[in-house]
Amino acid sequence: MDRLTLEVIRGAAAYISEEMGVVLRNTAFSPNIKDRHDHSCAVLAPWGELVAQAEHIPVHIGSMAVGVENALKELRRAGEDLGPGDVLVTNDPYIAGTHLNDVLMIKPVYHQDSLVALVASKAHYVDVGGAVPGSIGGARELIQEGLVIPPVKLVEEGRLNRWLLDVLRANVRTPEIFEGDLRAQLSSLEVGARRVRELAEKYGGEVLVEAWRWILDYTERYTRNTIRDLGVEGSWEAEDYVELQDGSLRRIKVKVTISGGGVEADYTGTDPQVEEPINAVLGVTVAASTFALKTVIDPEMPVNHGFFRAVKVYAPPGTLLNPRPPAPVAAGNTETSQRIVDVVHKALHQALPDRVPAASCGSMTNLMLGGEGWAFYETIACGQGAGPWGDGMDGVHTNMTNTLNTPIERLEQEYPVLFTKYELRPDSEGPGKWRGGLGVVRALKILSEKAVLTVVGERCSTRPWGLHGGRPAPPALYLLKREDGRVERLPCKATRVVGRGDEVIVKTPGGGGYGDPCERSRDLVLKDLMDEKISRERAEREYCWSGSPRGPPT
Repeated sequence: MDRLTLEVIRGAAAYISEEMGVVLRNTAFSPNIKDRHDHSCAVLAPWGELVAQAEHIPVHIGSMAVGVENALKELRRAGEDLGPGDVLVTNDPYIAGTHLNDVLMIKPVYHQDSLVALVASKAHYVDVGGAVPGSIGGARELIQEGLVIPPVKLVEEGRLNRWLLDVLRANVRTPEIFEGDLRAQLSSLEVGARRVRELAEKYGGEVLVEAWRWILDYTERYTRNTIRDLGVEGSWEAEDYVELQDGSLRRIKVKVTISGGGVEADYTGTDPQVEEPINAVLGVTVAASTFALKTVIDPEMPVNHGFFRAVKVYAPPGTLLNPRPPAPVAAGNTETSQRIVDVVHKALHQALPDRVPAASCGSMTNLMLGGEGWAFYETIACGQGAGPWGDGMDGVHTNMTNTLNTPIERLEQEYPVLFTKYELRPDSEGPGKWRGGLGVVRALKILSEKAVLTVVGERCSTRPWGLHGGRPAPPALYLLKREDGRVERLPCKATRVVGRGDEVIVKTPGGGGYGDPCERSRDLVLKDLMDEKISRERAEREYCWSGSPRGPPT
């Protein structure tokens, strides 16, 4: 096969993944998928290895191949297989690899009676039942987080299993939204399968399958050569912490080993699993580890299963990063995944100090609200860690999340809420020669008579760390201001009943700083002062500032 044809097929597979995402986004019902783009799509080889992905959610993509392999294995164990016109669905975290809100669907692609590919997608459904609206938080076991869907055929020989759909609808708070998102996901798979069949018709099924093998082998060779070119071998250890509901800490420990063109992340020494949702299933641990490693090894390289072949991830069973059922895992996907990135980066900094940034905020900052007939979910932006190349970005989603800001106008149109503030959070950066990005302040009032509020975040007890003399960023802050004026400071993980006029105020952390803050350019300090990103007091205390905010730097 000539290289030009291979490159055309490789590019086409990536584009197919992107087009699937566009279809899913455009036809979805919930703002979480339509506006935040909390979904991911991919093309896989017939044997289940990831071939191409869209630029979607890292925690979805990194766990996609794990989830597909597990789901197909469970289906075959039941004596079934995927035939033409079938679609498999599951959200079981211990199979699909993330959490119950992420619904995984897999569709086989046949050409002339031969299986030539699989197309798959994951989408975060706002509510899948469970103890609280939004299905994240407050659980002591998996069943309290929502409806568990084992691997089962949602579509068989082109016919939708209406009985199964009715069961799913009956177990969620917003059945119309659920079904709308489900049908959007099915539509995206159909488009993906159609495009793959077009490739097979143009080049032939055997050529397509051979192209998948070449793409994967090439990426593996590229990855191993890139690792060797780093010029370092050895092992480095690091640890960081996640927070329980009572504010106590649990340790995540890693040893990263670079040797012989491969990398291993070993989490031996991580604390045991807990009866809270911060446990991360192995799929999440694999996704976060490979993401963190890729950002340091080569951020621009293609991602497919060839990369995963060069990376080994081990987490002892029964720990926070590889729990045993029925441990709850909802926030392990959103929060613990972020801490895995932090701890891997901290270890790699010892080996490759000029390639690793300071810690970003370290939380997706989940905010959930719900009442009769409605459920609202979003993650809130924060600050990116600074690096040797410059300041961290302000008010962005970092690391394992790649979602967008949900427009306030869209949320106010859909839900009984009124936003009262949305702005960058002054003085929330980690000071440094290069400062961390600022977090945000996002506040809203409840307009319904009664609702259930849940917040699930991190970095309330700990802080995003700096590097090379850079300082940590201030912690997160959650406030609940009642209509009568009472103000409660919420822990990072809390559920409260709220009512009309109550206001929720979320202040997310910034990113850690990089380098000595006193070495920061006077011009940059002045600009931050004039932009009101930092206060005069902070400039004097953290940046050794002695000039006038209205005059030239001194």
